[in-house]
Amino acid sequence: MRLTLEPRTLRFREPLTTAFGTLERRDVLLVGITDGDGVTGWGEASPLEPYDGVSLDAVGDALEAYRPVLERADPMLPGDRLDACRAGADLPQALAGIDLALWDLRGRREGRPVAALLARDAARAVEVNATIGGLDRAGAAAQASRAARAGYRAIKVKVGVGDDAGRVAAVRAAAGPEMALRLDANGAWRPREAIAAIGTLAAAGLELVEEPSRGLEAIREVRDHVAVRIAMDETAAMPGALMSGAADAVCLKISRSGGISALLGHAVAVRTTGAEAYLASTFDGPLGIAAALHAAAALAPLPACGLATLGLFADLEDPFPPHEGRIAVPTRPGLGVDP
Repeated sequence: MRLTLEPRTLRFREPLTTAFGTLERRDVLLVGITDGDGVTGWGEASPLEPYDGVSLDAVGDALEAYRPVLERADPMLPGDRLDACRAGADLPQALAGIDLALWDLRGRREGRPVAALLARDAARAVEVNATIGGLDRAGAAAQASRAARAGYRAIKVKVGVGDDAGRVAAVRAAAGPEMALRLDANGAWRPREAIAAIGTLAAAGLELVEEPSRGLEAIREVRDHVAVRIAMDETAAMPGALMSGAADAVCLKISRSGGISALLGHAVAVRTTGAEAYLASTFDGPLGIAAALHAAAALAPLPACGLATLGLFADLEDPFPPHEGRIAVPTRPGLGVDP
């Protein structure tokens, strides 16, 4: 097998402000794996250093360490090859790029979409939430109104970044009473701050609050003192987090999990605790979103997933546009998208 790497830059239409910083661009590595017959599978390695602390350089180094494993002449099953890569550098964000490319390669060779390889009864579409990025009340309300008119049934508002109470109230008023409203603090608050903030914001009617604080004990403390359902996101990367039962729901991500293969196992682990699992992107590119759609289809039914993010980028035609709050799962062979 031959490995190729190519850097790609995606620029946001407007700067996106979160509790971990303001994003203006998204740098990813396109990963290609070509087999002996000349068939190429494509993946994407997409660390987000302000969010997960992993640099693109570190991922590039890990991928280069995988090159000898991938270029071995002896035949290996995809899972064994991935395990051999992991033995060289256990970095999930890099392994995800390899895993996606191997799944895409298999799907292209078999002429089947990845979702069909993962499950016989995979869903044909995935329900998604709209993301509200506006930092002022009027802007946030306008985005929420557009989301409601577009048929979304769930929206997510970033909090911990300013006038939270005003924006959340404006979003609820604009979206209407039937809209599922979730908040994402990206760990911005200490537990006492989170408890107080959620107590105030709960009046808007919340589906859940994602990552109100960072760390398992902090998540548990918040959950024990509020009536709103709590989800973990960044904390899910901590050892033992998936089986901890510390949250009502867990947000899983392709990049942080190490690809489709590992994410499916993580979802099973979460469900054994009685918690719900759902998927979201770290503002991934088209290949990362495609992989998440296939995984979500295999795991269906799920709560609304945070995968409607490609529209945030300028100069990128969204290959998976949401319709009535749902995204159709790609039906072409492999991941269903060409780089």
